[in-house]
Amino acid sequence: MNNLPKIWLSSPHMGGEEQKFVDEAFASNWIAPLGPNVNGFEEDLKKYLGSTHEVACLSSGTAALHLALVQLGVGQNDEVICQSFTFCGSSNPILYLGAHPIFVDSEETTWNICPIALEEAIKDRIKKKKKPKAIIAVHLYGMPYQVEAVHEVAQRYNIPVIEDAAEALGAHYKGKNCGTFGSLAALSFNGNKIITTSGGGAMVTPNKELKEETVFLATQARDQAPHYEHSQIGYNYRMSNIVAGIGRGQMLVLDKHVGLRRKMNQFYLELFKEVDGIKVLQEPSDDYFSNHWLSCILVNPEKTKEINREQIRLAFLEANIESRPLWKPMHLQPIFKNSPFYGGNVAEKLFENGLCLPSGSNLTDEDRHRIKQVIKDLFD
Repeated sequence: MNNLPKIWLSSPHMGGEEQKFVDEAFASNWIAPLGPNVNGFEEDLKKYLGSTHEVACLSSGTAALHLALVQLGVGQNDEVICQSFTFCGSSNPILYLGAHPIFVDSEETTWNICPIALEEAIKDRIKKKKKPKAIIAVHLYGMPYQVEAVHEVAQRYNIPVIEDAAEALGAHYKGKNCGTFGSLAALSFNGNKIITTSGGGAMVTPNKELKEETVFLATQARDQAPHYEHSQIGYNYRMSNIVAGIGRGQMLVLDKHVGLRRKMNQFYLELFKEVDGIKVLQEPSDDYFSNHWLSCILVNPEKTKEINREQIRLAFLEANIESRPLWKPMHLQPIFKNSPFYGGNVAEKLFENGLCLPSGSNLTDEDRHRIKQVIKDLFD
């Protein structure tokens, strides 16, 4: 490996105003899981989403998915359908509640949950007298899933959809923001996301009542009383005022970061346009607007003179450039080996042949030159 600086897959990118909000929290002694920055960040997000939805800031996107399942009444031995091709943060909260995940394959255009396989799964679970309590659909890599087709199936069987928009803030479908389609939705502000609070997330709810319930559950479900009274299980999931201050500063550059990520995607389209056998993930139509949180490629070794995904990854690694295989499907993970799966082998093929490429909004022309040189050397 050479001594050149590391090019990361997706590193934090500060806009310059974050410190101001954090300093205000210190100056006013709001060092707590509530305060002006939390309220302000929630309002900033609500305004950005451009809807009547409410937002509750939490400690992570995973916490948001967990509380969404709680609020939809998921419990011991219930079943929840989940997109298999995703990060474990989408599926693990199902297990937190003693419920069982039912995994569904992806479709080839957006790489997200397949509506046909989804309906197949629902019909079979109902036939087995185990109607799913919820569906978790993911906007993977910032690409909106097939919103109308997925929600049409869900409505037909009266099953609520939890929208995992952890990777999709700033993306939209037919002009409507991701995070506003589901019964409830989760956002993430982890260090590698489109904007970051170092660690954090949010729940998007359709009304104020559900937001208040989310905050109640996220603050240990403390009942109204002068002492600590608890009539149900709660969680320590609220975002801190310090972290929210970073988020307020990041909101000022969110659209800029989306534009820079999309610019990186265009860079890869140009880079690979003459390389037979490499396909860059793109929107299937003008209805879709991806934030291109991560730009990803599919490699067809039959057309690339037998250069495969792993050879490309190792070539980048040798140049001190981070890349990463696409998500390993959940139904292939050891922890979920006994979970039911519906569909074909789309997710499996994506994992086998797909690669995530450096996509950060803070990449430089020099970084792009180094990336381009690796591909040129490999394919020439």
